Amino acid sequence: MAQPEDDLPDAVNGGNMDSNGADQRAAPRFMLLIRAAKLIVDERCEFLCVIRDASSTGLKIRLFNTLPSHRSLAVEMSNGDRYPVELVWHEGEFAGFRFGSEVDVQRLLDESHGPFPKRQVRLRINLDGILHSGGEALRVAFQDISQQGACIESDKWLLMNELVRIETDVMPPLYAKVRWRSHPRYGVLFEQTFKLDELARIAAPLQAGDHAHDALSHPERFRRI
Repeated sequence: MAQPEDDLPDAVNGGNMDSNGADQRAAPRFMLLIRAAKLIVDERCEFLCVIRDASSTGLKIRLFNTLPSHRSLAVEMSNGDRYPVELVWHEGEFAGFRFGSEVDVQRLLDESHGPFPKRQVRLRINLDGILHSGGEALRVAFQDISQQGACIESDKWLLMNELVRIETDVMPPLYAKVRWRSHPRYGVLFEQTFKLDELARIAAPLQAGDHAHDALSHPERFRRI
């Protein structure tokens, strides 16, 4: 397993100090207690992660699953801003990444702008379920999911603010209210939200292809923050 490189900024390698204890980081570091994001693998699989610190040249990220083999990687923030990255080191549940080019770290940390400001991280997933509405039970397809809600496709017209129950093979029954609709797509808000690690554990195997298998290879990695 590769170890941190000494000439990289603190966000990537943990930093360097001289003999007097002076900080010799190449770029200022911003400590983040928790900043949820998603790691996009080969433009088709999405895995929840947490950014722990960042600089203009790189990131240190906590992963919830084994990092799969890949050709390309990108980190996407909750507001939709996306940054191509390169893996520098990977040790346990943490990994260091280098940006493809220097970024504005203030913009990186400010998620009040962007294509989707002020929302939680959404993951695309491949999952079907049974929706119970008005005495009917019908099959629906999840398009994406977050800690608080999901986008589903339903052949039935649902009412705004309607309370529905959705059953799947991988989660307890979900009770949710319809918050927006653009038939056949509906946005639902869960009555009970997911913890970040719970959603990561559920969503990882619902990705397409071999990456989902890799994500399940080490279930001990799914830990609470």
